[in-house]
Amino acid sequence: MEDEYEKLVRRLNPPRVVVDNDSSDVATVIQVDSVNKHGTLLQVVQVLSDMNLIIKKAYISSDGGWFMDVFNVTDYYGNKIRDQEVINYIQKTIESDASLMPSVREAVGVMPSEADTSIELTGTDRPGLLSEVCAVLADLDCNVVNAEIWTHNSRAAAVVHVTDRSSGCAISDPKRLLTIKKLLCYVLKGNSEYTTAEMRLSPPGTHRGRRLHQIMFDDRDYERMETIGQAGLEEKYPRPLITVADCSEKDYTVITMRSKDRPKLLFDIVCTLTDMKYVVFHGMVASGTMEAYQVKNFEFYIRHIDGRPIRSEAERERVMQCLEAAIERRASEGLELELCTDDRAGLLSDITRIFRENGLSIQRAEISTKSGKAVDTFYVTDVEGNPVDQTIINSIRQEIGQTVLQVKQKSCLSQKPAQETTMSFLFASFFKRPKPQSLKRNRYCN
Repeated sequence: MEDEYEKLVRRLNPPRVVVDNDSSDVATVIQVDSVNKHGTLLQVVQVLSDMNLIIKKAYISSDGGWFMDVFNVTDYYGNKIRDQEVINYIQKTIESDASLMPSVREAVGVMPSEADTSIELTGTDRPGLLSEVCAVLADLDCNVVNAEIWTHNSRAAAVVHVTDRSSGCAISDPKRLLTIKKLLCYVLKGNSEYTTAEMRLSPPGTHRGRRLHQIMFDDRDYERMETIGQAGLEEKYPRPLITVADCSEKDYTVITMRSKDRPKLLFDIVCTLTDMKYVVFHGMVASGTMEAYQVKNFEFYIRHIDGRPIRSEAERERVMQCLEAAIERRASEGLELELCTDDRAGLLSDITRIFRENGLSIQRAEISTKSGKAVDTFYVTDVEGNPVDQTIINSIRQEIGQTVLQVKQKSCLSQKPAQETTMSFLFASFFKRPKPQSLKRNRYCN
């Protein structure tokens, strides 16, 4: 009965979105007012992230039954959002109840859609794994339409959309799906009897980014393991600073984070907090600089969905581990390679085989097919996690085609000087800062 009442209140009070290009000289300001419910913040951030907008600043306030969020955003190149069609789409999508997607945690395993079959994969990461998966799919006459693959802390997860090669439609035959599952699980498991591997079907409309976070979270990738090349990577790349402290005067837990900036960072953090059943009541996000890096600073005042702040040391540690994993999963420190060519059967299998034969390890990948063209992005290192020798890249490009495989710039954020160079706290006058000894320290950017 309570759920029906909440739905009625929401229908009577739909979200209101105001897009302002005048109040800031450097960004478009988007203000969202809405009835508050668990997951609303994530749904708004998801819309902005899916449009590849860069969130420079954000202010979050959601005490009581209403919330107001303010986002300062730019496009991929650091410009204001001036296209009226884009502005209209932002307003329409956030204000529409159709954008409020339910969680898919309990919906996995249903039959595929008519367009394609969405497969979820989980297994132990190793060099050449994606190549082996693609080879199996090719041998089974499955065409990969699009996919996203993440690796983190020795684990690998993927959401892969496939069709039948001959018909171009989704694969619905239960016997064939069972064969695909058996062979893929065999490949994902490898030679070890102790590792776990799984293949499931996703329901239609599953959001890939959120689902990948859930898959890796369920696979406990936040529990750090010693892996080949890990020590070297930790020395080369900055890791996030995360602190968790009590704000006893207001009965909140305050989380502060500093991380190297990248697209979709806020979405990844909010996604994990939401799936861990925490609510962000107040918060701020601000860009800054640290040495040679652009960084993002966060401060969130949270409680568990049952109204409690974090109480135990074990819960603190778990929150810090999970947030660090959320930040790192999509981080792409490898060399970015972009493939653009006419799509054909077995193309992905051939490309990943060439990578494997030349000693490349794929850390993350985004696969897509648009109007008969394959547009794929790979983030690669050598098998030990080190940068790839340029002579190897030159050799691969010569084999595949110089114009087909391009080396992209690593930095995808605007290099304009950041206006804020130190972390500021939005609620300093509202909340008494916790005493230094109450802070729980995790890891520093270095």
